[in-house]
Amino acid sequence: MFSLIQAAGWPVWFLLLASVGAVALIVERAVSLKRSRVVPPRLLDDVLTMHRARQVTPEIVQRLEASSPLGRIFASGLRHEMAPREVMKEAMEETGRAVAHELEKYLSALGTISSIAPLMGLFGTVVGMIEIFGAQAPAGTNPQQLAHGISVALYNTALGLVVAIPAMIAYRYFRSRVDSHLVEMEQQSLRLIDTLRMHHDAIRASVMAESAAATAASAAAAAATPPPPARSAAKRGVKA
Repeated sequence: MFSLIQAAGWPVWFLLLASVGAVALIVERAVSLKRSRVVPPRLLDDVLTMHRARQVTPEIVQRLEASSPLGRIFASGLRHEMAPREVMKEAMEETGRAVAHELEKYLSALGTISSIAPLMGLFGTVVGMIEIFGAQAPAGTNPQQLAHGISVALYNTALGLVVAIPAMIAYRYFRSRVDSHLVEMEQQSLRLIDTLRMHHDAIRASVMAESAAATAASAAAAAATPPPPARSAAKRGVKA
């Protein structure tokens, strides 16, 4: 390894730092963007089950918010479930934008590494070419300096491509994964909104039906009650 670095010259240190950063970012994003961590498979069903059982409490909402990015969006919707549909949807969309920003974290850095690594390799190539031309002298060519300049140029070009190609592949892959997660979270959020709206509409209709039934029963009971007997005119006269 040391002999490789020595043959590639000092410009290779920039590529080594870029490669270490790329590997660290790839590992971090691979762990953070796992589907089970971003979009848990049964989270929506669990939330709807708890909501039907009326087990959704502020403590449950806080735990849901801390569980996953999708849980944050659901928690925002549950906090506004009594508001109109547009307000609830807007609150979930605002949380979704914040979640999308977090999911895209470090992707720009990974894309930057994939873009500048070939330029770093080109810089090393130029340095090697300078050494090659420096090997030319009136007294003759310095073979050792000429060979070192050629190795610097070739090694830096190759290492620049070795760093850039995997970084670009990883960047494209993670970008696609983020887009897929966002689409799925949007679909599940809309399903949550529609389900909660239907549940509240059903409860409201049931309450109105019970109120109408109670009113009708009261009216029927009042109609079935016989009126009090009227006093006769004679009794009214005697009393007078």
